[in-house]
Amino acid sequence: MFEANAILTPGPSAPPSAVEAGDAAARLPEELLGAIGRTWGIDRLRPLQARAMEVVLANRDLVLILPTGAGKSLCYQAPALVREGLTVVVSPLISLMKDQVDGLVQNGVPAAMLTSAQGAAERRATFEDLERGLLKLLFVAPERVMMDGFVHRLVAFGLEALAIDEAHCISHWGHDFRPEYRQLGELRRLLPEVPIHAFTATATEQVRRDIAEQLHLHDPAVLVGPCDRPNLTYRVQPRRELGRQVLDVVRRHADEAGIVYCISRKDTEALDADLRRQGVRSVAYHAGLPARERKRAQDAFQSEEVDVVCATVAFGMGIDRTDVRFVLHAALPKGIEQYSQETGRAGRDGLAAECVLFYSGTDFYTWKSLMERAHHEAAANGHEPERDVLDASIERLGRMMSYTTRFVCRHRQLVEHFGQDYEPPDAAGCGACDVCLGELKAVADSQVVAQKILSCVVRCQQRYGATHVTDVLRGADTAGIRRAGHDQLSTYGLLRNQSTQEIRAWIDQLIGMEHLRVEAGRYPTLYLSPSGVQVMKDELPVTLFAIPATKARAGRTRKAAALEEIGNGLPVDEGLFEALRSLRRELARERGVPPYLIFNDRSLAEMASRRPRTLVELLAVKGVGEKKAADLGPAFLAAIEAHATDDSPREGNSAGTTASDAAKSPPRAPGEEES
Repeated sequence: MFEANAILTPGPSAPPSAVEAGDAAARLPEELLGAIGRTWGIDRLRPLQARAMEVVLANRDLVLILPTGAGKSLCYQAPALVREGLTVVVSPLISLMKDQVDGLVQNGVPAAMLTSAQGAAERRATFEDLERGLLKLLFVAPERVMMDGFVHRLVAFGLEALAIDEAHCISHWGHDFRPEYRQLGELRRLLPEVPIHAFTATATEQVRRDIAEQLHLHDPAVLVGPCDRPNLTYRVQPRRELGRQVLDVVRRHADEAGIVYCISRKDTEALDADLRRQGVRSVAYHAGLPARERKRAQDAFQSEEVDVVCATVAFGMGIDRTDVRFVLHAALPKGIEQYSQETGRAGRDGLAAECVLFYSGTDFYTWKSLMERAHHEAAANGHEPERDVLDASIERLGRMMSYTTRFVCRHRQLVEHFGQDYEPPDAAGCGACDVCLGELKAVADSQVVAQKILSCVVRCQQRYGATHVTDVLRGADTAGIRRAGHDQLSTYGLLRNQSTQEIRAWIDQLIGMEHLRVEAGRYPTLYLSPSGVQVMKDELPVTLFAIPATKARAGRTRKAAALEEIGNGLPVDEGLFEALRSLRRELARERGVPPYLIFNDRSLAEMASRRPRTLVELLAVKGVGEKKAADLGPAFLAAIEAHATDDSPREGNSAGTTASDAAKSPPRAPGEEES
């Protein structure tokens, strides 16, 4: 039985008490805790991080499920610093590996990667470092680690542990199955004594079990963290005028980072063009672009040259930008697992972010058709795909559709999907979704409207789809309606004063409440469930919603979030915060890394609140380790000091010097007075 927040062994297990969770950190060696503080500037671990590190250091197999932004990578990176030998991390994307390696190197950790994108000289240098025992962490793709003889070379280099990142990719039941990950099951045979640690952000109980089985883990500890992301505000709206709807959200987050996910390449380009015409710094990204253009688009977003990327799901795992303030879906995602992972790219710094899903009832059938086509094409190419895998994909899609049309707390729906209990912060609900914020308004005479719709489905002999039923209710004059004689039905024109979009939204809601069901097939048709019959007979109440009834409340901006969440009673100087962001961008350009690898927004906001004057004070800021303090501290301390004497912050460090010049200026020693 899998339990949240517990180290699990076969058989029942209860979640640990708060005392037990705290004891995990107390049991960790001082050497590890000191290394974490010096390297990452972290003085306190979350309970599950401490328990995971305890398992890793005990050389026990592990499956760790922690949501995006909860610090799961630290659980294999930190133990590698104090363990003898080498930790190898298997990761699916070069961009993801590069970001992690760059971030580690910025913090002074000896780490490297081996990828097909590297030149021969770079790979040779990495092998030389491995032979000399200079590396603690090595990142590789699954294809490379399974190359003939590679594992034996790793053993010769001192391999002590294997970390499998994005481990859900190994499961057929996961949302992002990758055949190359399936080969990793061979690692246990090749390395029977080496502990294997699997990490991912989203996995149902079925996927967690499959990960352990496919990797042939020995008596693994299974840690499952709370999957809720309370800093994210979720909203769901029917897709009407997509360009305008997207622009409304983008304008709520002016000059802030955001991702817009689309189903098709065509949609990404159209939305990108619309946003750029409106003056938004946007870029398109999809798999059909040449590799050079994709890289240019991704780099532009990572480096803050653009604010918004309009993308297909090809844009994903490698994106670790921490200050994404909104994620929009221009259509239904393929499943709640995908939705959770994609929205998880918002607010990785823990500050407030907004997630809006625009959907249409046709999205379900678009995805279903694409899934079935891919299945048939695979069969035609001799790959013999499993039918139950396709069925599972369609079932996940159905659950995603239900999420859009069930008007209960969005946080509750997501948490319960992953098998966990949800406790709202107060009686009013989560306070961070359109349902609990009261942004949805019940339709007057909901019962009567629902009965009209259900009755029309019955009058159409439960043999027609949502489009036809909608046309009948609106009193449309179409050849199909005349041919079927449905212009003579008693339900013809009963909702003629409502728009097509409104009626379709209500039909979708009735499907989500399971009062209507959809018969699968080439032409999906509607039919009543037993509860739908009860609603039609007035034996069961129902409520329909008009959405959105009111304009969505503006999401908190980065500055407002910093004021509320970072200040801890102290004001956050917004001008200083922006000056520090400008300095961060300049330093990032000089070093050729994304700005968030310099410092994230949370660290900058804390600097703008505390206004440290010395390196010692700077080291008290979360996220500032010793190497960053020594390397970057002088520049940031100079910017803070300059801002104190200048009410109008300028680009860079607000003192007329470049980032490089500021970095050379020695900081004041503890207690030293200003000159």
